[in-house]
Amino acid sequence: MDVSLSAAARQYVAEHLHDDPATLALQARRYPNLPVPELVRQIQARQKAKAKLPAWADNAELVFPPALSVEQASSARTAAFKAALIGGTRLADLTGGFGVDAAHFAGSFEEVHYVERSAQLAAVVEHNLGVLGLRNVHCHAADAAQWLRSQPDGHFDYIYLDPARRDKADKKIFRLSDCEPDILGLLPLLLRKARRVLLKTSPMLDIEQAVQELGHVRRLWVVAVDNECKEVLYKLGPEPAVDPERLTVNLLRDGREQAFRLNKTRETRAVSRYAEPQQYLYEPNVAVLKAGGFKSIGISYNLLKLHQHSHLYTSDTLRADFPGRVFRCLAACRYDKKELLAHLGPEQRAHVITRNFPDSVADFRYKTGIREGGTLYLLATTDLRGRLMVLVCERLAP
Repeated sequence: MDVSLSAAARQYVAEHLHDDPATLALQARRYPNLPVPELVRQIQARQKAKAKLPAWADNAELVFPPALSVEQASSARTAAFKAALIGGTRLADLTGGFGVDAAHFAGSFEEVHYVERSAQLAAVVEHNLGVLGLRNVHCHAADAAQWLRSQPDGHFDYIYLDPARRDKADKKIFRLSDCEPDILGLLPLLLRKARRVLLKTSPMLDIEQAVQELGHVRRLWVVAVDNECKEVLYKLGPEPAVDPERLTVNLLRDGREQAFRLNKTRETRAVSRYAEPQQYLYEPNVAVLKAGGFKSIGISYNLLKLHQHSHLYTSDTLRADFPGRVFRCLAACRYDKKELLAHLGPEQRAHVITRNFPDSVADFRYKTGIREGGTLYLLATTDLRGRLMVLVCERLAP
């Protein structure tokens, strides 16, 4: 199936890449010799891919599927992170999609098998892999379960799955049993065909529930990008597992990684110490919080907690390597408009964070009149005695 674009079509896409797709669609009559509706879809998909797949979006030779496939694909950063975790001789990607993960796995495995039940999408990916020079990825337009049953047992070092998380009405779903393919139903087959399975799930899925349902989780990773939780990865093996290690990573814009590890046993046994706000304040990144590191993070970095339910920490000695945001506390105030405004400049601007606090950020701003911006941060929370307080802080550079 030839899915490549003509030279004239590629030129049209390049010339209008930053234009409004709706306007381009209305101007289709000006280009009678070009399939403008399809090219507008190409432009829409490239625009959507610009942030998460910049190198692909800039490659004029690549062909893009509908924007939804791009939206559901991994970003280049998270795909590269996954590819660095594992390696071996053979990997099968049973939920191929746009092929971003398969393309990155090609650098970690001698042989990658991309499986996608949409023949049209598989053809697009096969074309793109050729453009990218990835000759060790073999494309199969097939149903994942049927294709896998035709393979010898133990044939793969890894099987990778990123199940579809939308139902027939295009609504987002999170439970493993609702996803396509049905991971829980396929699990015995997956573990017969591969030494290990790497499963990607939505960050909305409850980790405790997933570990219990899967039963074979050896290790899991919670992955965030610039403090936005993107995915949770589960490494499965044939042996039953009880308390897998949890590794958290926050991939920062400057290329650094904030990492922390824990497991449920250590977290349960950890005993937090508490104190009033000291010179430095710490807010864990979202990956740590998603993994459930509410107490062990404080123990690991020798920090004191402000309140059992706040998940904010403090110390008089700076821990610059803390996996999250670090602040210097300048003042502790009551939740009082006049008192707070006295600490702000004439523009009355500050960044507001609420943790274990009855009002939302929007409500806080409405009641105080404080606008977004400036260099100061207001951390609204609850102290050890249950009283509301607002900490006026400056954020320290990473």
